[in-house]
Amino acid sequence: MMRDAILSFPKQFRFVPKVENGPVKKYKKYIVAGMGGSHLAADILKTLKPELDIIVHSDYGLPAFLDPSRPSATLPSSGEGGSKEKRLERRISQTLLIASSYSGNTEETLDAFEQARSKGIAVAAIAVGGKLLELAKQYQTPYVQMPDTGIQPRSALGFNLRALLKIMKQGELLRQSRELAKSLQPKNIEEKGRALAQKLKSRMPVIYASQKNYSLAYNWKIKFNETGKIPTFYNIFPELNHNEMSGFSAAGGPASGGDAPDPKSLSEKFYFLFLHDSSDHPQIQKRMDATAKLYRERGLPVEILPIQGENAMHKIFSSLVLADWAALYTAEGYGFEAERVPMVEEFKKLIK
Repeated sequence: MMRDAILSFPKQFRFVPKVENGPVKKYKKYIVAGMGGSHLAADILKTLKPELDIIVHSDYGLPAFLDPSRPSATLPSSGEGGSKEKRLERRISQTLLIASSYSGNTEETLDAFEQARSKGIAVAAIAVGGKLLELAKQYQTPYVQMPDTGIQPRSALGFNLRALLKIMKQGELLRQSRELAKSLQPKNIEEKGRALAQKLKSRMPVIYASQKNYSLAYNWKIKFNETGKIPTFYNIFPELNHNEMSGFSAAGGPASGGDAPDPKSLSEKFYFLFLHDSSDHPQIQKRMDATAKLYRERGLPVEILPIQGENAMHKIFSSLVLADWAALYTAEGYGFEAERVPMVEEFKKLIK
């Protein structure tokens, strides 16, 4: 099933989203309230078009700047004048909250949706079905219904992205994403993903990318966690050069003497994947090269994975398809079932 989802992924970009109970006007600020795979498209959109003012809210309630019950919500921000009440009123009028839940039943997202409505904040919804669409229909709220193809939320990135672009009136990006239906060729990347999974055998991936491409690193992590069923971590340049890399200083050093623990052994299970983008700031690329050199000198395995493609959108999704294949073959290598996430389902039962 997961293999089929990867191979058919480009077809998602043929999806023609329709805003029911619309239209929706353009807003100055967007909040995408979503958990797990349901906010990954918003993360990618922030990378594709950083000038868009998007907050990804993965929690109950609302961000502090819209919640008067939180002290930080009433603090003046740069360029804002007037009373606290007027500032809050202005923020509310300029903001659209998009509740995104693949199932439509995510409790944190439903909570954000209901709280936004109660405070007079404009809302829209994206889901396959569930309670969220029931509420959207009940309240005559704009919504986009995604196709129910039986895939996992993390695999519905194309559907979700196109729904977001439609609601946010991003026509040019919507057009560009449509081209991926033809230009993205998952089968051509499969063997590279299989080979990467072999290298990662008995290792934990650590994904590194630039700040600009943080959403790719995060997506890679999620795919290894949910599909591969293995611990995976990520970090970004240049921040990691100021702290994380120091944690691997002793990786290539001599073993500790006596009964003292050996810090070298702590690093032996990691495998570093650097997502290299030729459009990154030159100093970021220089930092990547220097960090890779230092790690390799300490015996740490490093793989440089170029982010390549015809344009920014093609580059992003080609990289994520590679992550899909690597995660799938990682799961198969350990004998895991790749698609389902039983621990998540077990957890949900415990908090009911």
